Amino acid sequence: MNNLRMMIATGLLLGMGVAVADDAAAAVHCHDRVVYRERPVQDHDRVVGTVAGAVIGGVIGHQFGGGNGKTLATVGGAAAGGYAGNQIQKSHQHRRYRTVERVCTHD
Repeated sequence: MNNLRMMIATGLLLGMGVAVADDAAAAVHCHDRVVYRERPVQDHDRVVGTVAGAVIGGVIGHQFGGGNGKTLATVGGAAAGGYAGNQIQKSHQHRRYRTVERVCTHD
């Protein structure tokens, strides 16, 4: 009985050793890969930037002038602020971005 147990234990140990050796022989090669992706633009017309800029520009313009001059300054400030807000949002809407992915292959 002891001999049978010893043979089974030895066989199991040898079998596990072979399995470990086979797994160790499989080499894994990894490298980083740069990937460029496209981000969907949600506000194509840049409405948020235009409106925010117009409001801020109008408030600032309203601080200047008097009578018709105040009205003209408010309208001018709103127009300039709207344009500036539109351009600022445009510069921040980068559709393309870069990411790095780890890629591994087994031999």
